[in-house]
Amino acid sequence: MELPFAESYKIKMVEPIRKSSRQERETWIREAGYNLFRLKSTQVFIDLLTDSGTGAMSDKQWSEMMIGDESYAGATSYFKMKNAILDILGFEYFLPTHQGRAAENVLFSVLIKEGDIIPGNSHFDTTKGHIEFRRAQAIDCTIDEAFDTTLDHPFKGNIDLGKLEAVLNEHSDEIPFIIVTVTCNSSGGQPVSLENLKMVRQIADKYGKLVLFDSARFAENAYFIKMREKGCEDKSIRTIVREMFENADMMTMSAKKDAIVNMGGFIAMRSKELHTKASVFNIMFEGYITYGGMSGRDMNALAQGLYEGSEFEYLETRIRQVEYLGKKLMDFGIPVQQPIGGHAVFLDAKRFLPHLPKEEFQAQTLAVELYLEAGVRGVEIGALLADRDPITRKNRYPALELMRLAIPRRVYTNNHMDVVAVALKNIYDRRDAIRRGFKIIYEAPIMRHFTVALDLV
Repeated sequence: MELPFAESYKIKMVEPIRKSSRQERETWIREAGYNLFRLKSTQVFIDLLTDSGTGAMSDKQWSEMMIGDESYAGATSYFKMKNAILDILGFEYFLPTHQGRAAENVLFSVLIKEGDIIPGNSHFDTTKGHIEFRRAQAIDCTIDEAFDTTLDHPFKGNIDLGKLEAVLNEHSDEIPFIIVTVTCNSSGGQPVSLENLKMVRQIADKYGKLVLFDSARFAENAYFIKMREKGCEDKSIRTIVREMFENADMMTMSAKKDAIVNMGGFIAMRSKELHTKASVFNIMFEGYITYGGMSGRDMNALAQGLYEGSEFEYLETRIRQVEYLGKKLMDFGIPVQQPIGGHAVFLDAKRFLPHLPKEEFQAQTLAVELYLEAGVRGVEIGALLADRDPITRKNRYPALELMRLAIPRRVYTNNHMDVVAVALKNIYDRRDAIRRGFKIIYEAPIMRHFTVALDLV
């Protein structure tokens, strides 16, 4: 008999979590303006809002934190992080930042000007926000298969090469670089194939453009390449990682994901000239170039996390837990983005609540219902996140209206996943009775979903 699958770690410390009553949750979510970001963590039972900075660090990472060098300049922790980035990712130059959006802010301050166009696969919210804040435009060139949640395509994060080349043909002078997000969060945590990365590189070289990887979940992407792409099954994760990044000129990373730290990020690049230019903005926005908004202990933990996060056994445990939840939901007939992504399960709110008008924010309605049902906090990846068009100020309604359940690394057991699945089944069974969505009563001018206040329609 084949042995059952088991986690590649054992639990050494626990944190209590409290179950609340539905009456309490109804009061709390109303007081939060029906915005799950505005809840207190103590008001949440199972927190799947994000996998960013919410993972459990290992004993080795905690050990590294104890020997962090907090020198202002030239700390040994900086060089430990530098060596890990060179060893695993292959970039000679890097700048530490406190998280991924800070890395975008620094790098885009060098590369993007008003009127520019940035093509790529479905841009993440902060990426698009930083682009549009600079009065530039993000153009989505993701393959069409990504927008059919019923289709089981192995690499839904791929860039449509025809779309990309059409944009380059028409707007070449306005395009400073191409961005590839690995894995692609906004299309459902979907991977990009190694073949697609190589073809994007060829097109970029044809037009003389730089290629940027948004690399928050690069290791998960490499795992999917190993498991799904012909010719890669016998390669190690780190071999695949190096082959992936051979096709990039630069990268940004929120290390709060695949490096399994609570805070930290960086920019890495091959160009010394770009490093010099970006250093000016890093000093202005983040800190000196050898700490950039990070403490020495955080840099140590990040360096260790890059090694742990690119180990096959760890990745298999992590991704199989996400798959476990996804399969449970599919068995209940609940519509999800297929195949299941690397860091989260994405529910198709259009198919879950088809009777609810899009103007009433279907995915947000579903997320609130899940919180009320079981104290589980997910997040909307739909019309609220898509924001308003910066010119017309009309709401944008994306092709995908998703409710994301992002699973923190090494935090929850499959028993927690069972609770989530049954809660969603209960909601699915009574979905026709959900007749009211939400309207906006307050929103910020950009990236509104973080602080928006809502009320029932």
